[in-house]
Amino acid sequence: MRRIALIALILALAGPSVSWASSESTAVDVGSSAGSALGTLVYVPFKVTFCILGGVASGFTAIASPPAAGRVAMASCGGSWIVTPGVVRGHEALKFVGDTPATRSTAAR
Repeated sequence: MRRIALIALILALAGPSVSWASSESTAVDVGSSAGSALGTLVYVPFKVTFCILGGVASGFTAIASPPAAGRVAMASCGGSWIVTPGVVRGHEALKFVGDTPATRSTAAR
């Protein structure tokens, strides 16, 4: 339990710095930071599980197509790993699946 509380405290303090010139209130900043920390604690176990399963699937995909295996790994382990206060406020999107590089098509000669 102490470990979870420590992680939550670190994540809350490690968020983006507060701009004192913003029009939003301090209560909104505190609430979105707390929501960010709590959201990250809930989100990360799902993201870790998805990444591990994607890594296993990537290993099986590598047997048939190594380039596709890389794209599977990038998609499953890429994306957002933490919930930021901007996500909580609705200013940013949370990307569960990462971007994959565009595939090159090879023309037959």
